[in-house]
Amino acid sequence: MTSPALIEPVAPHLLRSLREHVHERLRRAVVAGRFRNGERLNERALADMLGVSTTPVKDAIRRLESEGLVRTESRRGVFVEFSPGQALQMALGRAALESIMAHIAANHVTADDIAEIARLIEEMEHATAHGDLEDLVTLNEAYHGMIHRMSGCDYLERRLDGQRMYDHAQRIALLSETAERQQGFEEHRAIAQALAGRDPGLSETRMRRHIVRSAKAHVRQVFGADAEGLAYEA
Repeated sequence: MTSPALIEPVAPHLLRSLREHVHERLRRAVVAGRFRNGERLNERALADMLGVSTTPVKDAIRRLESEGLVRTESRRGVFVEFSPGQALQMALGRAALESIMAHIAANHVTADDIAEIARLIEEMEHATAHGDLEDLVTLNEAYHGMIHRMSGCDYLERRLDGQRMYDHAQRIALLSETAERQQGFEEHRAIAQALAGRDPGLSETRMRRHIVRSAKAHVRQVFGADAEGLAYEA
C-alpha cells in the first residue's frame, strides 16, 4: 500500500489559481455574450469544456451569482443574467463614479501627475498604433487607476471594485477592434488634456462621455440588434 507521505499534497495557492482561472474564463464568456441571457448553464458540460472537475465550476458559479451575472433557481438550475440593459446600467454606475473622481483629480493634479499622465498617453499611443492588445489593456487600466489615486477618493474607488470584472472583460472585447482602439485613445488623450489644464468640469464631462460611449459600443458588439432602443445621453 502506498504511503500517503509519498504523495506531495497540492499547494493551496495552486488550487486557488485554478479556481481563479475557471472563474475568469466563465465570467469573460458571459460578459462577451457567448451565453444568451436566460440560458441554463450545465455544470458538468462547463467542466468538460474547461477540462476541470465540477468543483471549481461550482465555486465560479457562486462568485458569478454574487456579481449578478447568473441566478440560481430552486429545482431548476443556474441561468445567465446578462442583458443589454444590465450591461449598460453597470457601465452607468462606473461612469457616475469615475467622472466625479476625474473632477476631483483635476483640482489636485500636480506637475508630477501631469508628467506621468503624459508618459502613459505616449505609451498608449504606441500600443494603439501597433495593435498591442495586452499592453493596451494594461496601460488603459493603469491610466484609470492613476486618476483614481489622484482624486484621493478611496471610498469611491472601493465602490468601483464590484465593477472591475466587467470593465476588464469589456476592455479586452472592445480593444480587439482597430477603430475602437483609436477612438478610445483619442478620448483618453482628451481627458488627459483636461486634467493637465486643471479643468474639473471638462475632465468630468469627458470621462463620463468616454465611459458611456464605450459601454454602448460594447453592448452593440455583444448583443447586436438586441441593444437597439437603449439610450443614455452623457
